[in-house]
Amino acid sequence: MKTLEVLIGTHNQGKVREFGELLADAAVRCLSMNDVNLTVKVDETADTFEGNAVLKAVAYAGASGMLTLADDSGLMVDALDGAPGLYSARYGDPGLDDAGRRFKLLNALKDVPEEARTARFIAVIALARPQEGVIATVEGTVEGCIAFADQDGPVGFGYDAIFIPDGFAPRSFAELSKGEKNRISHRGVAATKLIPILRELAEKS
Repeated sequence: MKTLEVLIGTHNQGKVREFGELLADAAVRCLSMNDVNLTVKVDETADTFEGNAVLKAVAYAGASGMLTLADDSGLMVDALDGAPGLYSARYGDPGLDDAGRRFKLLNALKDVPEEARTARFIAVIALARPQEGVIATVEGTVEGCIAFADQDGPVGFGYDAIFIPDGFAPRSFAELSKGEKNRISHRGVAATKLIPILRELAEKS
């Protein structure tokens, strides 16, 4: 079976590494946008995770000429009416880093009791080819709750240090082993659905 080269349509190196691990069972070689010197910017103007994933996958596939995977994901907190949601990566002031966004979210929940701190991560992955456009979309979700403070660990990035997945309390996403996180995460669930699609493409290539 031929190994497919797949462009991971993101500048987030944490995501690139994670996708390499999540797709290890597929016949693919994951390349980052840096690997192919791609600097295209895509405005995420859609009003759904799927819409934004498709926008990015199609644009990056067209610009690179490669089979391209792109995702859109976010953290939805029930007590904040679903925020930060689509704006998870841009939550708060433009100058905030991951730690700053976590601090802002924790502050917004400072008076919210444990039982009302329910939340979920959602990820949608889109796969696109230059000529065909989008050829598949898959979705993954993981339920959990928001911690009262950062619980950082070796594998996390983004909001991982404050998200406690159901069944793993008191550990946050960031405190899980890579294997545990990849098995249950929103991106892991979606990637598992994508593997047979990639294998089929590899067999036909």
